[in-house]
Amino acid sequence: LVLELNQMIIPTYGTVPDQQNLHTPEWVDFDDKPDSLFFKDGQRRIDFVLVYEDEGKKMTHKRSDRKKQKRKRQVYESNLINNGLQLEATRSVLDEKLIFVKVHAPWEVLCTYAEVMHIKLPLQHNDLKTRDSAFNWFSRLFRVDENIIKPEQEFFTAPFQKEHLSNFYIQDKDTFFNPATRSRIVHFILSRVEYATKNNVKKFGINKLLDTGIYKAAFPLHDSSFRHLSMDPNCPSERYLLYREWAHPKNIFKLQPLDFIRKYYGEKIGIYFAWLGFYTNMLTVAAVVGVGCFLYGCLTKDNCTWSQEVCDPAIGGNIIMCPQCDKVCTYWNLTITCESSKKLCIFDSFGTLVFAVFMGIWVTFFLEFWKRRQAELEYEWDTVEYLEQEEQVRPEYEARCTHVVMNEITQQEEYVPYTACGKCIRMTFCTSAIFFWILLIIASVVGIIVYRLSVFLVFSAKLSQHISGTEAIRKYLTPQTATSVTASLISFVVIMILNIIYEKVAIVITDFELPRTQTDYENSLTTKMFLFQFVNYYSSCFYIAFFKGKFVGHPGSPVYWLGKYRNEECDPGGCLLELTTQLAIIVGGKAIWNNIQEVLLPLVKNLIGRYSAAARSEKIVPRWEHDYHLQPIGKLGLFYEYLEMVIQFGFVTLFVASFPLAPLLALVNNMLEIRLDAWKLTTQFRRMVPQKAQDIGAWQPILQGIAILAVVTNAMIIAFTSDMIPRLVYYWSFSVPPYGSHSSHTMKGYINSTLSVFNISDFKNASKPFSPWFGNQTTCRQVYRDLRYPPGHQHQYEHNIYYWHVIAAKLAFIIVMEHVIYFVKFIISYIIPDVSQKTKSKVKREKYLTQKLLHENNLKGVTKNMGKIADKIIKGADSTFRPKDE
Repeated sequence: LVLELNQMIIPTYGTVPDQQNLHTPEWVDFDDKPDSLFFKDGQRRIDFVLVYEDEGKKMTHKRSDRKKQKRKRQVYESNLINNGLQLEATRSVLDEKLIFVKVHAPWEVLCTYAEVMHIKLPLQHNDLKTRDSAFNWFSRLFRVDENIIKPEQEFFTAPFQKEHLSNFYIQDKDTFFNPATRSRIVHFILSRVEYATKNNVKKFGINKLLDTGIYKAAFPLHDSSFRHLSMDPNCPSERYLLYREWAHPKNIFKLQPLDFIRKYYGEKIGIYFAWLGFYTNMLTVAAVVGVGCFLYGCLTKDNCTWSQEVCDPAIGGNIIMCPQCDKVCTYWNLTITCESSKKLCIFDSFGTLVFAVFMGIWVTFFLEFWKRRQAELEYEWDTVEYLEQEEQVRPEYEARCTHVVMNEITQQEEYVPYTACGKCIRMTFCTSAIFFWILLIIASVVGIIVYRLSVFLVFSAKLSQHISGTEAIRKYLTPQTATSVTASLISFVVIMILNIIYEKVAIVITDFELPRTQTDYENSLTTKMFLFQFVNYYSSCFYIAFFKGKFVGHPGSPVYWLGKYRNEECDPGGCLLELTTQLAIIVGGKAIWNNIQEVLLPLVKNLIGRYSAAARSEKIVPRWEHDYHLQPIGKLGLFYEYLEMVIQFGFVTLFVASFPLAPLLALVNNMLEIRLDAWKLTTQFRRMVPQKAQDIGAWQPILQGIAILAVVTNAMIIAFTSDMIPRLVYYWSFSVPPYGSHSSHTMKGYINSTLSVFNISDFKNASKPFSPWFGNQTTCRQVYRDLRYPPGHQHQYEHNIYYWHVIAAKLAFIIVMEHVIYFVKFIISYIIPDVSQKTKSKVKREKYLTQKLLHENNLKGVTKNMGKIADKIIKGADSTFRPKDE
C-alpha cells in the first residue's frame, strides 16, 4: 500500500477508473451516538466530512446535469479510496436529501503524506531549562488555570521521514498525529484528487467541486459541543474548554491560551490571535499616555489665552468676520466660535505634540518587540523553516503548468503556467487594473469634495443669520459643521459600498495573476486590498488635514475649484476639529458595521437554521450534522480580521495628533474584538482547516510602512493643521518688540494680530454678499492664520512678514521632528535584536539534536551492519583457506 501511495502522489492526482471499477464508500446508519468522532466501528477517527445532496432527489437541475454531477462525485470518491483514504457514508437525520461522507486517513497514508508535506513531528522532550520571568508571579494572575487547560509538552521536532520512524517519539499511533495535523493532511489530498478529464485537461480538487455545487460543504469536525463536555470518553472536549476559558466574555482580562488555540485551530489562527493580543497589550501604554495628554488639555483649557479672547465680548465680540462663501453667506461675529475654540484648546495643546512624538517611538517598540515575540512563536510552533520545506504549490497553479522552462538552479526542466512574455502581460494587466480602481476611489473622493463645496452654499443660506441674532443653535450648528458631518456620513456609506466591490475586484485580479503558493496568493491579495482600503479610508482624512482651507485666497480674490466652486474654508474652530469628527464617524461606523457583519449576521443565520431544524424533528443529531448547520469560514479566512486591525492601526498612528484618545478607543475595541473573534470561531463557524503560517505575512511590511508614514503625517498635522506653530511664533517673536508692543512674551493680542483686515468695498460683484451691512465699520476680518497686510498698505492683501516666519517655523519643525524620531527609531531597531539569544540557543540545540538522532543513529546502524558483514566475510575467508584435514 505504501508503495502504491508513493506512486500516486501529487503529479498524477490519482487515476480515472472506468465505470465498472468505481470504488464507493461504505454505507452505514447513524448509531445514535451524537458526540462520536469515529466511524461506526468506533475505531477509525473521522478526519474530514464531505456533504452532498442526493442527485436522485434534486429538483433544481436537469436530469442530464444531475447525472454528470453524480459521475464526477463518484469518480472523485473512487480516487480518494485509490489514494488510500477510507470513506463511510451516512444519510442525514433531519434532511433525507443530504448525504454525509466521513473520511478517515489510515496510519500508512498519514506517514506517506507527512513525509511529502515535510511536517515536523516530535523527536524527544525539550531538555532546555527555561527561566521564569521576573513578572511571572504577576502574569500568573491573568493566565488560564493550568488544571483546566494543561500546558502543552515541549518537544524537539524534525521533518517526518518514514525510514527514521523509530527515532520519533511515538507512544501511540492513534495520537502521534493530532487531529489538526490529520485534517491538514486529508485536506491536502482532497485538494489534489482528480474527478474529470476534459480536452486532456485534468479537473481536480475539492474547492472546484464546492464551487460547482457537487458538494455542499467540506470541513473537519469540532470535537464537541461548546456548551457542555462530550459524552464520548475518547473526546478531549477542547472546543468546550476554548469557549469556557477563552471565548467567554468573562475572560476579557485573561491572557489567551495560545498554545491550546494553535493545537486546535492550527498555526495560522494562532499567530493572528498572538499578534492581536500583543498589539492590544502594547496599546495599554499608548492609551495611558494619550489619556494623560487629553487630561492635560482639559486642565489647561481655562488658561488658554487665545480662546479667552475669542469668547471675550470686548475682543471677539467686536470682531466681524467676512463671509465664507459668495453672495448667500453673511457676516458673522467671532464669538460664535467660542465653544469650538474651547474644544480646540483640549486637542491643540502642548500635550498633543508630546503625544505625537511618543507615538512615533511607541510604534517602533511595538514592531521590534513583536518581531522578537514572533521569532519565539516560530520556534515553539515549529515554523522556523516552514516556508523552505512545507509550503506546497497551489493546485490551481499546478493545473496550469503547461510550459516547459529550464530551472537555473537545478538545471532541469520544469513546468510553469506561463512564459516570460505571458508573465509580463499578466503583470501589466494587473497593475493597470489596480491603478484604474484606485483612480476610481479618488474620483469618489473628488465627488465628496464637490458635494461639500456645493452643499455648503445651501447650508449657508438655510442656517444663515445676521450677526445681531441670538439663536442658540447658531453657536453649535454652523454651515461648516453641518457640511462636515453630512459629508462624513456620505463618505462612510460610499466607503462601505466600494469595499464590497473592491473585494471582488482584488480577488479576480489575484486569481488572474496565478500565484504559485497559498502564501504568495495571500500576500498578493493583501497588498492589493490594503492599497484599495488605504486610499478608500484615509483619502478624506488626508484632504481635511492637508488640503482643506489651505488654498482659499482672500475675500477680494477667492480661489475657485473647477472654475465654479469656491474652495471651502475650515470650520471656525479649525480643521483639526473637522479631522477629529471625520475620524470618529469613520472609525465608529466601521466598528459598528464590522460587528454587525461579522457577529450578528452569523448568529441570526445559525439561530434560524437551528430553530427550523428543531421544528422539523426532535431526533438525536450527530456531530457532523450539527457542524454542517454552522456558518462556513470564507476562503480568505482571517484576512478581513487582519485588514480591520491594520486599518485601525493606521487611524491610531497616522492621525493620532488630532485625537489623543484614539489608542484608548482602540484598546477597548480590541479587548472586545479578541473575545468576539474567539466566540465567533468557537460557536458560530465550522472548524477551519488547520494551516501552517510562519508569521503575519505581508501585513508585517505594511505595518512598517504605516509606522514610517505616521511620523510624517503627525508632524505635518501639527505644523499645518493645528494652530500650534503660529501661536509659538507669536509668543516668542511677534508679541514683543520690534514686531509686538508687549514688554514680555505673552499670548495676549494673538487673535487680533492673526486675523487679517479686509475692506468690504473691495468685494467683487461675483462674491459680494446679499446681506446688508449694519453699523459704520468698513472692514471685516479674514479667516484664521491668513496673515496679510491690511488695506491701504503698499502691499495690501499680500502675505506679511509674520506669515513667512510661520512658514519657516513649520518647515523647520517638520524637519527637526522627523529627524529626531527617525534617529531614535534607528537606535531602538539596532539595540533590540529581532531574535532573542534564548530563542537562538533553542534553535541551535534542536538542529544539533536532529542531526544527532537522525544521522548519527543511522551511522551507528550502518556501522553495526557493516561489522556483521565484515565478520561473515572473515569467517568465509577462514573456511576457504583452512587445510582440508582440519
